[in-house]
Amino acid sequence: MLLKTTLLLLLFSSSMSWSVVANMRPNILVVMTDDQGYPELSVHGNPVLQTPNLDKLHGQSLRLTDYHVTPMCTPTRGQLLTGIDAARNGAVNVSSGRALLRSEIPTVANYFGDAGYATGIFGKWHLGANYPYRPQDRGFQESVWYPSSSIPSVPAYWGNDYFDDVYIKNGHNEPFKGYCTDVFFDEAKAFIKKSANRNHPFFCYLATNTPHGPFFPKPQDRELIAKRLTDPQFDHFSDDLKSRLAAYLGMIVNIDANMGGLMKFLDDEGLSSNTILLFQTDNGSLLGPRYFNAGMRGKKTELWEGGHRVPCFIRWPGGQLMKPQDIGGLTQVQDILPTLLDLCQIKH
Repeated sequence: MLLKTTLLLLLFSSSMSWSVVANMRPNILVVMTDDQGYPELSVHGNPVLQTPNLDKLHGQSLRLTDYHVTPMCTPTRGQLLTGIDAARNGAVNVSSGRALLRSEIPTVANYFGDAGYATGIFGKWHLGANYPYRPQDRGFQESVWYPSSSIPSVPAYWGNDYFDDVYIKNGHNEPFKGYCTDVFFDEAKAFIKKSANRNHPFFCYLATNTPHGPFFPKPQDRELIAKRLTDPQFDHFSDDLKSRLAAYLGMIVNIDANMGGLMKFLDDEGLSSNTILLFQTDNGSLLGPRYFNAGMRGKKTELWEGGHRVPCFIRWPGGQLMKPQDIGGLTQVQDILPTLLDLCQIKH
């Protein structure tokens, strides 16, 4: 509660009018990438990767510079979607029956759906693949997702490999054309457009599977990073590291391009001003300690800062937030849900 209150105070200037917020009925768009750590943004000093669109969002946003999640994806997802600590919500690990979000706990989709919002999830869920744990059981009216931790995992549709895969759409397997991340962004945009055309405010949760392993980038994105790594300044990197970075960072090149397309889409549809766009990642960097870790120690699954300090950008042009700037107060993922509910004047 203390951190949530702190976050609210940090977000607003002293002249902010709560009545303005109540009348706006803002849309909510939460984008969370998988295994992209704090170091994997060029605005954070990454020496290999260029992320011009995420850097642009950074410049338009309030940046929570001391923002923390859990060192693994499932606990972060459960805390984001419920506002309740993993030890209480049940989603404490990524496997072994400990990635199930307790069914009696309401999710963000329940809160926003009950308040009249259209709710949709596109991409990674990883909080239970059977009734009553699936997205469609947890308040999401529209869903395109896949079971377990990665698209080619054992529970997934046989043969899925990031390209032209089969995902679960509103409870039924459906084939999709194209690269996985492109599909999830396209489906999210279709949901947003449909909601806006119906004059429904929306809550959209866009959770990419990339850059989580296995590393299957688009060939052109892999080649872009591989070419960059031929620069003599990277001669001290091993061939194995260069190969892994080309694939890992190549997937982030695609994420960045999709973020640019998403922001343009919001502009073109006249939705940018009244949409709270939140970008974050789910845990620390996977490869950071091997090439660049933004001054932190540790990585994904580890309890050092590099395992759980991640980027969090919040943009709401029409919301009368403070001007774009870094915010250094301690904040964490568990407080996002109650903060969004307060911003939208939804009781909880």
